[in-house]
Amino acid sequence: MLKNYLKIILRNLWKNKGYSAINIGGLAIGMGVATLIGLWIYDELSFNRYFKNYDRIGQVLQNQVEHGEKKTSFSLPVPYVEELKTHYAGNFKRIVASTQTGENILTVGETKLSRNGQFIEAGALEMFALRMVRGSWSALGDQQGIILARSTARALFGDADPMNKLVKVDTDLNLKVTGVYEDFPQNTRFSDVQFMGSWDYFLEKNRWMKDKKWDNHAIWIFTQLTDNADFHTASEAIRLSELNAIRKMDDMREEAATRPEMWIHPMKDWHLYSDFRNGAVGEGPVKYIWMVGLIGFFVLLLACINFVNLSTARSEKRAREVGVRKAIGSMRIQLIGQFFSESFLVVLLSFVVSLVGVALSLSWFNNLAAKQMVIPWDNVYFWICSAGFILLTSVLAGSYPAIYLTSFQPVKVLKGSGAPRRTYFGRFAYTPRQILVVLQFTISISLIVCTSIVYRQIKFAKERPVGYSRDGLLMIPMKTEDFYGKTDMIRTELKNTGMVEEVAESQSPITGVWSSNEGFSWKGMSEGFTETFATLTVSQEYAKTVGWQFVSGRNFSKDFASDTSGFVINESAARLLSVDDPVGMAVSWKSQWMTDNVRKSFTVLGVVKDMVMESPFTPVKPTVFFLFGSPNWINIKLHPNVSSVAALPAIESVFRKLVPAAPFEYKFADQEYDAKFGTEERIGKLAGFFATLAVVISCLGLFGLASFTAEQRTKEIGIRKVLGASVAALWGMLSKDFVSLVAVSSLLAVPLAGYSMSEWLQNYQYRTEISWWIFALAGAGALVLTLATVSYQAIKAAVMNPVTSLKTE
Repeated sequence: MLKNYLKIILRNLWKNKGYSAINIGGLAIGMGVATLIGLWIYDELSFNRYFKNYDRIGQVLQNQVEHGEKKTSFSLPVPYVEELKTHYAGNFKRIVASTQTGENILTVGETKLSRNGQFIEAGALEMFALRMVRGSWSALGDQQGIILARSTARALFGDADPMNKLVKVDTDLNLKVTGVYEDFPQNTRFSDVQFMGSWDYFLEKNRWMKDKKWDNHAIWIFTQLTDNADFHTASEAIRLSELNAIRKMDDMREEAATRPEMWIHPMKDWHLYSDFRNGAVGEGPVKYIWMVGLIGFFVLLLACINFVNLSTARSEKRAREVGVRKAIGSMRIQLIGQFFSESFLVVLLSFVVSLVGVALSLSWFNNLAAKQMVIPWDNVYFWICSAGFILLTSVLAGSYPAIYLTSFQPVKVLKGSGAPRRTYFGRFAYTPRQILVVLQFTISISLIVCTSIVYRQIKFAKERPVGYSRDGLLMIPMKTEDFYGKTDMIRTELKNTGMVEEVAESQSPITGVWSSNEGFSWKGMSEGFTETFATLTVSQEYAKTVGWQFVSGRNFSKDFASDTSGFVINESAARLLSVDDPVGMAVSWKSQWMTDNVRKSFTVLGVVKDMVMESPFTPVKPTVFFLFGSPNWINIKLHPNVSSVAALPAIESVFRKLVPAAPFEYKFADQEYDAKFGTEERIGKLAGFFATLAVVISCLGLFGLASFTAEQRTKEIGIRKVLGASVAALWGMLSKDFVSLVAVSSLLAVPLAGYSMSEWLQNYQYRTEISWWIFALAGAGALVLTLATVSYQAIKAAVMNPVTSLKTE
């Protein structure tokens, strides 16, 4: 019987090659999209699962009230790690301190590499269960020890054994290689960490860390819970653990306003739930998983709808087959099995085609999604999931046709009255196929609208005034001590090249703020004020280099020695001062920035427009600029009439000459700013790609239905032509029903897409508005595509010779 089923199925597929190609092609596209999205979702959900103790590792974070809102911080006070180890060790198996990830220069002989690394306590290697290629988990027990990622070790030493070899970090002491570990996978928090150094070495190098000031938030703390502890209990135990320490600070503040709350963020949530709002964990990339997952489901659903529509549309041709089989004794369950077998074979063929498509497009998709995914051909679970996926799609695509086609009464069918003989579109009532077409285009139009709004939001943020000029602006990190004391010389040499307009220093890159502080006060400040200000060291030339736009006051000047006790603030900071013009206003500040740790008075020299230095989707932080401190970036403004291609060799030669120990590395401010849109742009491109495929699938189905409708009405068309109907009238007759359904779909898509995107935009504080014309254009575009798809078949039928049409049976 199965052999007979297979013959019939193959015969039917070959006999109706056009419909078979549409069915298999549409399903293959849908299944290919679903497979790609499945791989992407698996990669996202498996983030950090590389680590053996994944379920027990967490990071200590701090919530603190600032201006009436709880803000979450990763950076913790330096002495806090000792307090945890001394008073709260009961819930923890391990507690380790670490620096924030940053770039360092690794030098071996003439080889110089810039690599991200961390200095971390020795227990971290066992906590994270690093996969050591050479050495052991105790490799960082040596104060001079350093462990390298396998790729970095190879880049520095080639095929030679790196163990116990010396590596110079920046221009400091030589460290000894005590271990080599496997590179972290791309889908881990530490994917860019290429080396780890001893925490004891870091403390020795940075003696200011030993001062253990509670207002110095400079470390990260990772923990591993004991087997009988949970994150909620551990978080409750440490929640107010810093309160007593705060009371010991010289600068006493109101307890209610300054009470910090500590808690532990589990590793399993580091990636998917990485947004924090008012001290609580909010959605991070998990919202994109839901979005992309739904898109994948809808695209597959559209392909299944095509299968259902074309199968039921051809019901009249299969009716006699069903009638004859029932007349000679076939049971309905057997016929259902036959149709399900046909569905299964079509889905199986589609899956094979889809796998070929996925294999060919995976490299491109990885570039688009910034992933390193592979098809797990040797994974048994992949094939189990694939089998389940095929069966599920077979049931989804084949259920309705199987039940519908086997419902015909044999007597009526063989008399020629069993299957519905009305045209595909009834005049008054919606058929199931009409409903499915409406569903198809509702989904397709909604996806088009959603994609348009995503791109509109990105464009809106990109066009936001940033308060400075990014054109021709280079940023060079001062990674070694060789830079210090030479900045005036570097500035002179660079300007002498004729390629550079201005050079300035800053304490963080122009596209980031790396420091924030509290402890500011001024006359008239409201009681209980707890706002944290972003703080940034700059040189006098910074204003001209970045193109500050002054609202009032003036820039720092070398002509006034007192400017070292002056502030330039942005508009957001000026609003907090609550005066019409803060220029000349006295502001006092006490912070670890001051070496003697006493409160000092500063004068506001000027107010500049807000510079968008961090996320372009959020409000600008209140920012204070000043002259004292330790700059670690050199910012270069190229002459407007000089291209970067011509300027870079001249700039590089200056740095090679004056700072030979450091590799010449630079970043363009405009490129770094554009990178801030990376996640949104990737999601937008993914959504756009899948929305396009959804439209293609819908149009494929529409093409098949239009073809079938024209075939069914061939004789009617011939009679109408004989009676004088024009080609245009026949085209309108065959097209209007499809157009009316797409028009209904456009109306249904408005509330669906509008509500979805309104909710999505709530994730952004700086967001665009949803305009009516987006829906109008999407609907109009869908109507144009519908006419283009249907017109070929409609015109083909309309221009057919009526003699031929009337001979057709």
